[in-house]
Order: sequence, then C-alpha cells, then structure tokens
Amino acid sequence: MNQYVTGTMIKRLREDKKMTQQQLAESIGVSGKAVSKWETGRGYPDISLIEPLAKALGVSIIELFSGEGVVNTNRSFKMQRMKIHVCPICGNLIQSTGEAVVSCCGIVLPALEAEPEDDGHHLHIEKVEDEYYVTIPHEMSKTHYISFILAVKDDGCEIRKLYPEGNAEARFKIGRTKSIMYYCNQHGLFKYK
Repeated sequence: MNQYVTGTMIKRLREDKKMTQQQLAESIGVSGKAVSKWETGRGYPDISLIEPLAKALGVSIIELFSGEGVVNTNRSFKMQRMKIHVCPICGNLIQSTGEAVVSCCGIVLPALEAEPEDDGHHLHIEKVEDEYYVTIPHEMSKTHYISFILAVKDDGCEIRKLYPEGNAEARFKIGRTKSIMYYCNQHGLFKYK
C-alpha cells in the first residue's frame, strides 16, 4: 500500500478541498462507491485515473504517490533556500529555489545537504584579476570524480559541469559570489567555508 496511492491521502486531500466522495467521483468519472473503497483501503484507483485524480485533488502525481504534500514557503526568491538534487542514475542536476518534489529516472530525489569539506575533499581558490580560479585536488576517473562546481551568488548561481578524466577546475566572476559548492559522485555535496 505504501508503494501506491493511499486511501488516507485521498481522503485527506478530498476533505481539504471540501469535496464529498460523490463530487470527487463525478470529477474523475467513477462512482462514489469506488472513492469510498479507495479511502477505506479496500481497493486502489486504476492507473489510468492517477493523473485526473491528482488534478482533481490539486496535487502533483508524485505528491499523490509519495503520500506527502509539498508546500513551498519560499514566496520570494532567496538563494539561501536553494536546493540541489542529483539523480544517482543519470547524473542529472536539478536546482530548485525552495521545497519541491523532484523526480528523475523514475525515482524521487531528495534535496542534498552540503557537508563541510573534509581531508579528501578540499578546494583551493586563487584570485586572478576579477575571477576566482577554483581547483580541487581530487581523483577524476570514470568511477570517482567531481561532477560539478557551483558558485552561489546573491542573484543566482553559475554551474560548471566537469567530466571524468578532465581537470577539477573552474573560473567564476568574483562579483556577487557568496559561496562555492561542489559534488563528488561518490561522497556527495560539499561546501567551501
């Protein structure tokens, strides 16, 4: 039951919308008895009904499946609330500016927490004219490498994608840069002081 839409979630969302079982049923083209069965755990909605059910309940399909609603309280864009998500399957990098349900390759991606640097992950910054020249003495093989370096600014961010067997280095304009983060494909996200 945890792997599919739960009746408890359907009932809670329906009641939040101040809908009756019959109103929900009519909006997606099923009987009121079908909705009752879902909510009491005696049945599940057919897969073809998931999209219209999510729409009727005012949530995303991912939220409906996960059993948790996501409320983004970041009503004004603030870079301090930026979240980074990395797909462990394809390496896709997704950035959000607040709470979000993010999915890639069929899995829901948690927001990464940036760790402080450790002995195996430490970057060097050199000022060269109006830029930071960032280098990371780290293995860059096909199995263990730094995937990207990210400069967080007060008005956005700059991302430099790195590739295995290349150099772990990047340049960023100094102006407005507040912090620098980087991602090791085996050990996660790190933040420079």
